[in-house]
Order: sequence, then C-alpha cells, then structure tokens
Amino acid sequence: MNAMVMDERPEGRIRRYLALWFPFLPIDRLRATRPDTQAADTGPAVVVETERGAMRLATLDAAALAIGLTPGMTLADARAREPGLAVFEADPHADQDWLERLCDGCARYSPGVAIDPPHGLMLDISGCGHLWGGDEALAVAAVDRLERHGMRVRHAIAGTPEAAHALARFPSGPAPDEDAAVRRLPVEALRLEPESAQALRRAGLRTLGDLAARPASALAARFGEEAVDALHALLGLGHRPLSPRRPRPAIRVERRFAEPMGSTAHALKILEEMAAQAGERLAERAQGGRRFEALFFRSDGLAFPLRVETSLPVRDAPAIMRLFREKIDGLSDPLDPGFGFDMMRLTVAAADPLVPTQLALEGGEARKQESVAALVDRLSIRAGRAGVQRLVPRDSHIPEQAQLALPAIESRAPAIWTSRSEPGNPPLRPLHLFDPPQPIEVVALAPDGPPHRFRWRRTLHEVSRYEGPERIAPEWWLAKGGEIAGDSVGRTRDYYRVEDARGRRYWIFRHGIQGMEAAHPGWYMHGLFA
Repeated sequence: MNAMVMDERPEGRIRRYLALWFPFLPIDRLRATRPDTQAADTGPAVVVETERGAMRLATLDAAALAIGLTPGMTLADARAREPGLAVFEADPHADQDWLERLCDGCARYSPGVAIDPPHGLMLDISGCGHLWGGDEALAVAAVDRLERHGMRVRHAIAGTPEAAHALARFPSGPAPDEDAAVRRLPVEALRLEPESAQALRRAGLRTLGDLAARPASALAARFGEEAVDALHALLGLGHRPLSPRRPRPAIRVERRFAEPMGSTAHALKILEEMAAQAGERLAERAQGGRRFEALFFRSDGLAFPLRVETSLPVRDAPAIMRLFREKIDGLSDPLDPGFGFDMMRLTVAAADPLVPTQLALEGGEARKQESVAALVDRLSIRAGRAGVQRLVPRDSHIPEQAQLALPAIESRAPAIWTSRSEPGNPPLRPLHLFDPPQPIEVVALAPDGPPHRFRWRRTLHEVSRYEGPERIAPEWWLAKGGEIAGDSVGRTRDYYRVEDARGRRYWIFRHGIQGMEAAHPGWYMHGLFA
C-alpha cells in the first residue's frame, strides 16, 4: 500500500521496515526441530507453563483457538474439552535461540535485522527492495522461505518500526493508505499495560484515530506521557532507532550462488577467497581485523554463524582460515549444508590499525609477540573466550582487588606491574591468593597482638615466627571498599606473614581494629607463600 506515514532521515531518504511475527513460534519450533511432534501437525496443540500452582495454556495453535481454547486456561479444563490435545512444555530459552536463528537467516534480505519481542523480527529494508523487485516482493520472498521451513508468519511494511509491529499483530481490512490503516488500529497496539488500555476504552477511545483527534496534553494528563509517546511513534511523529542484532560491520563481503552448494569443503574454499578479498580491503585502510564472522545461508532459510576473534589485528587469509577451521573442528554439531548453501557472507565486525613492522635479525620481539598471540587465539577458540585469561593491574591497594582477570584475547595496552619487594629480600605478597579470604580460628596473646597459633581447615598450626602487622585501610572513598564475606562496612586489615613449626609460610590478617571497628575482629587466611 502507499505510505503516508514516513520516517525520513536528515538526508531525505525514506525508511521502510518489514515486521515478521510468528504467532505460533513455540509450536512451530517444536514441529520443525523435533520429529516426535510431527504427529501433532493436524490436531490442536498447546504449550503449557506452571502458573499459580497449575499448568496453564501459554501458546495455542490455530486449531486449538478454533475449538474455543484460550491462553491462561488450565490444562485440565482444556483436556476436558479436547481429550486428544497435543501438549508440550514451555521452553523460553529454546524459543529465543530459535528466534535468533531465524534472525540470522533473515540477514540475507537486509543487514539491519533486530529481534522484535515477543516472537517477532524487524527488518530495515530501506534501499534493499530493488534487489528483489520491490519491497513487497522482498517481503513475499521472506515469508515464502519461512513458511517452507514450517513457520506460520504474519508480516507488514510501514514507515516506522512501531507501525510495522502493530500492523503485523492487529490485521484489519484494506485501507486506502498506511496512515488510515494505522489510525484504525485498536488502542492495544500502543503496548500499554492492560489496565491503561481498558481505561482508554472506558473513555470511549477505541482506536488510534480516536486518540489522535484529542489534544496530546489532555491525553498525557489523564493517561500518562507513555501513551502519547507510543501514539506519536505509531503515527510517525517520533523516531525510535532500530537496534540490529548485529551492528554494521567495518567490511562485508558476500557471495550468492545460482545453485545451492552442498559441499562444506567447497564452501570453505569460497570462504578463503572472501577472506583474501576482505584482507585486501583492510590493507587499503592500513587496518587488520579483530573480529570476523562468517554466515552460511542455507536454502531452507536458516543461517549458521561462525565467529572468531584475534588478540592482534590480522588480514592474512591463511591465518584467518586456520581460526575458522579450528572453530569448525570444535563444533558439537557439524556444519551441515542441508539442501545447500545459496549465499555466504563474511564480515569484519572490528578492525584496528595495522602497519608494517620491521623485524630484527633472528626474528625479534615482534615475531615472538605474533607467535604468542596466535597461540592465545587458538586456545581461546578451543576453550571459549573466557577460558584463557590474563591478569592486568588495577588501581587498588586491597589485595584481592589489585588485579583483574580478563579474556586474554582482548587487546590492551601493555600493563605496568609495581613490585613491593626489594631485590634479594623475601616477597611481601604471597604467590597464591585466596579470593575470597578463608576464615580461620586464631589464638593471640593479646586481642590486638600477633597470632600465637591458628586453626585452618581443621588443622592446628603453631606459629614459630611472624612479621607484621602491615595495616591496610579500607577504601573509604568507595561505598564498599574492603568488605569480606558480606560485611556491610569495610574494615581495617592488619596483615601478618607467619611461619609455622613445619616451615610453611602464610599470609593472614585480622579484620577490624579491636574495640573501634569490631568487638571481636575475625581472622582470615589470605594467601600462601612458595
């Protein structure tokens, strides 16, 4: 239909948005991914969840709605009406994962695809329709592909995401233009609380057109600013930018195939060619990629994303492909082309400057750094991004807060560690630190004196020598500096380096000043010396 409500950017380009809504997504997901649900294809099916101590219907398919079942009805009442009802348990996490896979698959139509809850997707198709013969042709192609995959979908195209969202969920009869269609929408399209929508209807305001005919100040005074903001967004008077699931990449390389490609090995060869092409474009910018993502679009509508990350900027295609092959080898499920890949996309999500370096004779420090970085990259792919970590210093004198464990693959400036020990003297800090510190029982000759003996892990230790105290005050400028095990107020710590009768050395502290910060300060084991 012809658009009357448009979202125009400063440069004058008109925006168009395609909303895809899956009203039966949980049931369609089960039928598409679980063979044991195929028998329920013809009969009514519902998804149930526990609510207020009873199993209630959460999602119903068209057949269940046709026989009079409604969301919120108890399962016992539903089975009394339809004994042959197919029942499945709700799994919101699996539904979200499936919706994200559908979102990745729709990236073939537009680079700007976002999750549109509940159970919907929003595509920014501005400037994309000419590749498919127009916006409507693009929408038809997307809906056909999803329906072939077993998904029932409703769609709408509008000039704002809010209008497209509402038109897909509240369909009505033909309208002369988009503005008229939006104004015929019910007040529930504002996505307000049910009480607010009911109050609007009691006031005789049933459609958005009824609301638009009233002064905005009067609506805000009676129903709140959020009702006016929602109305303006639907009418195109306000702008809420779309947040795509994947931000716009620095570089994107695509390949489309006239016939689906059923060989994974051939797809990897194509990917290497695309990596070389991306490397050339990075070289033109004197940059190297830090995050790469390959999307393999299957002809059935699904897409398989593969992401790799590097600790140093790279643009060498063989190095990039080594990481992708490492990623594929570690997949629990193989990269299955199904009926074939009909499109591939390689994006460089993050890039940093990369200039040629002069290597010293015999390799030099630069080559060593590259070797370590390559090892970190491979280990991070095998063990996960957080599986390989490096410690970086933090500006805090609280011992357990003086360093942070961050993923080693994150690129950071070289950190400078300060040493508290003098050369040739025993270390002032232990090699092993407990976080959080472990409570111990201490016997001291005086309440504020050094420890005489202590019990740790059900073993009694006699102190033969000690050194201290080293007092560390709490970070008073912070709300909770120096807390231990849920204490509400940070306390002063008096640290002792002690040695027991067997020659083992420990780092323990008294938490709180006797009589000032605590009546009976506790003692803690904080570290072990080598």
